[in-house]
Amino acid sequence: MDIRILDIVEGTSVDGPGLRTSIYMAGCRHHCPGCHNPQSWDFEAGKPMSVDEIIQIVAFNDFDVTLSGGDPMYQPDTVAYLCRRIKQEIGKRIWCYTGFSWEQLTALPDTREALQWIDVIVDGLFVEAQADTSLLFRGSANQRIIDVAASLRAGMAIEWSDSAYLE
Repeated sequence: MDIRILDIVEGTSVDGPGLRTSIYMAGCRHHCPGCHNPQSWDFEAGKPMSVDEIIQIVAFNDFDVTLSGGDPMYQPDTVAYLCRRIKQEIGKRIWCYTGFSWEQLTALPDTREALQWIDVIVDGLFVEAQADTSLLFRGSANQRIIDVAASLRAGMAIEWSDSAYLE
């Protein structure tokens, strides 16, 4: 299985706690005004990479992983496959940035499998009028950092706590 990848940033600290391998997937239909990465909107941008190639990079770096883009959740089956392999083969924690809200993601049957393998979702469209560079791991005040497992158990969005994540 190939995925169109814009970039893989090894050892970044801006897309979640600690050093991470951030994987930027091509494609987004949200087209948020003020998006810092509008070149990611094109689903044909970047280059195709096999999941095996991506797994090798993640394993080599030995960091937790962040999926971004674009919006990875436009490809939920691909995300589910990639995340399952990362979890089962390497055992890394996974964050995913998406313009979809938690409520939208849980209402879509196609995203349920992917959510099972993701630890934290940063949800919501980027809203230029709410942009705030002082926010932790997000670009605008409407976006939430969601603890996926706790939210699935509770049946509602539960905000991520860094202390719970580090346990």
